Amino acid sequence: MTENKNPYLPDLATVIKVIDETPNIKSYQVILNDPEKMKMFSYEPGQVGQLSVFGVGESTFVINSPPTRMDYLQFSVMRVGEVTSVIHELHEGDQIGVRAPLGNWFPYEDMKGKKILFIGGGIGLAPLRTLILFMLDNRADYGDITILYGSRTPPDLCYKDDLKEWESRSDVSLILTVDTEYPGWDKRTGFVPTVLNEIAPSPEDTIAITCGPPIMIKFVLQNLAKLNFKDENIITTLEARMKCGIGICGRCNIGSKYICKDGPVFSLAQLKEYRAEI
Repeated sequence: MTENKNPYLPDLATVIKVIDETPNIKSYQVILNDPEKMKMFSYEPGQVGQLSVFGVGESTFVINSPPTRMDYLQFSVMRVGEVTSVIHELHEGDQIGVRAPLGNWFPYEDMKGKKILFIGGGIGLAPLRTLILFMLDNRADYGDITILYGSRTPPDLCYKDDLKEWESRSDVSLILTVDTEYPGWDKRTGFVPTVLNEIAPSPEDTIAITCGPPIMIKFVLQNLAKLNFKDENIITTLEARMKCGIGICGRCNIGSKYICKDGPVFSLAQLKEYRAEI
């Protein structure tokens, strides 16, 4: 898209649809008010944007609609603080500020021809959804696609319509789990890292991509290592309270890198290298 002269100045956008994903997560489909900017807007799977509520502040969210589907931009917001609480009060037709795209993206070109293993928890499916839909729209470029996704309870699962579609597809293996037994739930129970061990995917010619709560990611990474996945074949995303979004304020650094500019997507090999600098 055409960049603003002032990188802090958001583009005005209109909310065209609000989707209740879970009791505390909503997805917002927005379009830029300037038709030419919307037409020229381009980004890569995994990039993020800053959503701003005027007079309140802004927060960072992944663009979780894929660049292969450009009727709108979708952001999913969990209500956890002041800005997100105000965003949750928005309705169709309301105005919002968008600064995007920011950051890096999933190395999908390097993944072509590989088997893909997605491992997500809760709202962590948001960035994975972007890449999943992108890969499904370019299905011939990738090998087997397996999606392991879990949440605390069935009502806490995001993107339920997507889950139904993926479950119905013959070219996708979807494994759903919730933490404990739940009335009417007839699928797996158990924490995502535990289920990962149970299904024991082969690391051969496979790229693992994970996103979710930090504690989940910690044990997923440990279990992938036990399954002999190489560090360079494990991809994850990092979160931090980003202020500027362009690598100036220094609030989100990891070693010499900034999550907002050099991330949020990193391989485990990169993270070990950057953390060694600290």
